[in-house]
Amino acid sequence: MEIFGSTFDDSVFLEARHRVCESLSSYNAKVCEPEWFCNSTALDTNDALEKQKVYKFRGDLAVRQGNYQKALEAYSSCLEWIADNNLTIRRDVLEGMSRCCTKLGQRDRALELADLLSKEASNTCHLTSLLLLKVSIYDHFGATASKMSSLEQLCSLLPFNPWHWLNLGQMCLQQLENNKITGSCSSERSKSAGEQNDGEAEDKTDWLKACICFIRTRLLLRILQQQQSSFVLQRSENALHSTDEALQRLSPKEATLQALTEVMSEDLIPEKMREDYQDGESLTSVCVQSFRERWWNKVLMIGVLHTDGYQRNEELKS
Repeated sequence: MEIFGSTFDDSVFLEARHRVCESLSSYNAKVCEPEWFCNSTALDTNDALEKQKVYKFRGDLAVRQGNYQKALEAYSSCLEWIADNNLTIRRDVLEGMSRCCTKLGQRDRALELADLLSKEASNTCHLTSLLLLKVSIYDHFGATASKMSSLEQLCSLLPFNPWHWLNLGQMCLQQLENNKITGSCSSERSKSAGEQNDGEAEDKTDWLKACICFIRTRLLLRILQQQQSSFVLQRSENALHSTDEALQRLSPKEATLQALTEVMSEDLIPEKMREDYQDGESLTSVCVQSFRERWWNKVLMIGVLHTDGYQRNEELKS
């Protein structure tokens, strides 16, 4: 009986064939001076690719310098010279233009450019970049509801990324604290029973979302810590510490905490975490359930909002 690996193919021991080494033509590398693309002569060419590079580099440099109007003009010029089949550079330039418009306070134009990117998204990487772009736009202009919706979509698209869950949880917690400040400032004026009920229902929703987000973050970070080291591990430990502090401030009852943990850990199976929702996967093969369908409805089914686990907004520890 042969032992596995004890035999070799005879071809391994054959002499390599004599190869004819053909002389290669000499190659002269192009040497560019720093910021060569800023020279007035850089555009003295009929090569569309060269013009695209010049405008792209000028835009990137202007962004780095904080001159967003100049960067927007450079990116706009670059867009005219990008080949139809060069989708990567086109997406990069459109995103740069959208971010410049955001910095310049041009909300409608920034969202319009984001919509162009959404029409060309073909894989999960594209969609992830688009959602992160929208989060930054909505955050800049204070569109809380839209920002929260984009973060929920990120959590649904990449359910095993703890940082999106952490961001969503922090936003819900901030919303609760803002409601507390707003409520104390408006305590002098009388409120109708309907307004009070609506405000309390909104607080309950934000409280519960914050709880499930921080619980999910903690679960994911603990799993990832087993494979991390160095500064990556340190970052996770810091985030885990912040998550524990946030849960202490939310103060869910032990029974509530256990019930939510069970719901939020149902899909945390190692095999599934490795295979599902891989970056770059075609959108045609990705079936993304909404945040409500995948987690929220399950949480509501266990009746958490009807238990004593909810702490009223004014009881949150500052």
